[in-house]
Amino acid sequence: MALHKLQVDDFYDDSYKLIAIHSRLEDYRLAYLLNKHLELRLERKEKDIDFKYLESSYSIFEWDNETEYILWNLISNVCKKEEDSLYSSGTLFSDNEKVLKTFHLISEYKKVDYFLKISEESQSINEKNILSKLQDIPQIITSYTVDPLKIKSKDHLIF
Repeated sequence: MALHKLQVDDFYDDSYKLIAIHSRLEDYRLAYLLNKHLELRLERKEKDIDFKYLESSYSIFEWDNETEYILWNLISNVCKKEEDSLYSSGTLFSDNEKVLKTFHLISEYKKVDYFLKISEESQSINEKNILSKLQDIPQIITSYTVDPLKIKSKDHLIF
């Protein structure tokens, strides 16, 4: 009997561009600046991206440009969460110390603060033009394109 193996990755073929953004701005401020400089209409979605049973959540802003068939997403790559420490001082009355844990949506890019995902049907987006407009924003430290096929955890970008 012959053994047939199906690869699930073969069925998912979504064409999108991914731009990494380094910026210390809050997510809503960055979305405002992108709206202003790139002439977008990004809005915060009601639900964040949650992983591992609410262990970490990442903010997401979205704009569906229906006239040009382009879906824009601004996704936070960093989640900082305060948790109780498991450290024991060995005393009867111990202080509950809090520890700030940091999680990353795409763990290969731990220094990236945000990702701009551009899903399009017609391949009409000029990446160099977008990158030059992003570099003109003084609050953005740097930005560059990322090849989505080289990311191990690219499933985290499916929403």
